[in-house]
Amino acid sequence: MAAAAATVLPVSTAHAADGYDRCPDGYYCMFSGLDGTGDMIKLRGNTPDLAALGMNDRAKSDWNRTASTIYLWSDAHYSGCTAVTSSGPTGKGNFFPTYQNFFSSVQFDGPGGPSCGTPPGEG
Repeated sequence: MAAAAATVLPVSTAHAADGYDRCPDGYYCMFSGLDGTGDMIKLRGNTPDLAALGMNDRAKSDWNRTASTIYLWSDAHYSGCTAVTSSGPTGKGNFFPTYQNFFSSVQFDGPGGPSCGTPPGEG
């Protein structure tokens, strides 16, 4: 009679990062979905044209995990108007609905440009 041997393997409790947690420390990340979902790009420096990374006019949320203030420009090559994403815990979240699918370039530490303003009723 042959004895059957059972091998017990440990079950891994580790899981792949999801949502905002996909953004590594030291990067500024943009997401094509709300709450850090969808496609993600991660940046460490100025990006004059988000089209080159497939994120032009597609971002709905972001997380700034850098020490820099991030200026989001409405148009490529740092033109149009800007919105600011601060560093730290307040630098994470969904864009106002008016500014979802809106930004075309990213600048680290400014100087920034004319403000896009806060949409009425969204401040």
